[in-house]
Amino acid sequence: MGSFSLWHWLIVMLWGIAPMFPISEILKKAGYSRAWALLWLVPLVNLIGFVVFAYSRWPSTR
Repeated sequence: MGSFSLWHWLIVMLWGIAPMFPISEILKKAGYSRAWALLWLVPLVNLIGFVVFAYSRWPSTR
């Protein structure tokens, strides 16, 4: 139980990166850059970004 296999790390990477695709589509429809989806990978910053995104005026509705 001290080491992880290559399969373990591939699954962890897939689990962390997979949500970025729907997040980037939502950001695109809201009028923001898809690059904001990278905030998903930074702990605590992603929660702050989510709150800011939820309560700010979206460029597509202006």
